[in-house]
Amino acid sequence: MNIQNAQKAVDNWIQEHGVRYFNELTNMAQLTEEVGEVARIIARRYGEQSEKESDKDKDLGEELADVLFVVLCLANQTGIDLQEAFDKKLNIKTQRDHDRHHNNQKLK
Repeated sequence: MNIQNAQKAVDNWIQEHGVRYFNELTNMAQLTEEVGEVARIIARRYGEQSEKESDKDKDLGEELADVLFVVLCLANQTGIDLQEAFDKKLNIKTQRDHDRHHNNQKLK
């Protein structure tokens, strides 16, 4: 599924199962909450913090999907074609960062 199809799938889900999109500020708060859940898993599973027993069953993929869902909601409700924006950003990063990363001694 490409990003455009994902945006359509989220919009269809909202139309069929949700009442409406939450407003943009509520979705921004939701996004922050979901990113926090991802950060908690990463910090405890891959970082130096110990993982609590209650966190051991948390699914990182599911939490990342929650982040993506809210990002897609925000794109839909603000009229952003995220596929177009992503393709543009990838092109910019490719041109700007190709040599920079290859020349970065910290990455060798």
